[in-house]
Amino acid sequence: MIGSLKGSVESLGIDNCIIETAGGVGYRVFMPAAQLAQLTQGASVRLHIHTAVREDAIVLYGFLSREYYDLFELLLTISGVGPKMALGILSAVKPDAFYLAVQSRDIKVLTKLPGIGKKTAERLLLELKDKVGHVAAESGDSFGEAVAAGGSGAVAEAIEALASLGYSNSEIMPVIKKIEGAETKTSEEILKQALRLMMK
Repeated sequence: MIGSLKGSVESLGIDNCIIETAGGVGYRVFMPAAQLAQLTQGASVRLHIHTAVREDAIVLYGFLSREYYDLFELLLTISGVGPKMALGILSAVKPDAFYLAVQSRDIKVLTKLPGIGKKTAERLLLELKDKVGHVAAESGDSFGEAVAAGGSGAVAEAIEALASLGYSNSEIMPVIKKIEGAETKTSEEILKQALRLMMK
């Protein structure tokens, strides 16, 4: 199995690129749209690789960052989600925004992703609820950026408001987790309760 690939970008396609290694071998690698857009022809690159083995082909999926690779691998643990669907999800949403949608149980955001209907979204929430709790809390990216990319659920709106007040990710998420039934409250209710907890 190929776990990583280092070489130069030989060509760029709509959803894939050809990476040529020092040995002169070119590998076709499928990538999320946003990451593919960061590549330029002739540039040197190192990709985290997931190798999918099928009866008729061996397909490589590549990622510039470990964050995207880890979410791709996590999505493949969900029943009914294959590499193509996982890649489509990562082409439509940033990892932070996806984790935030799962944490806030924002099914509307999930159903807007390619290939995700209501039943698949519910399955994602069910199977990932205990797996992603720590991920968003440890993320170094801004929650404002994540919310902008990931939708407008009440929890997400409250997190964005707290971030705009100057609170850091590591301060916000532990407090949000303490609010019981946050997914059923309005953003104003969540914000008020979060601020009370932070003042203690």
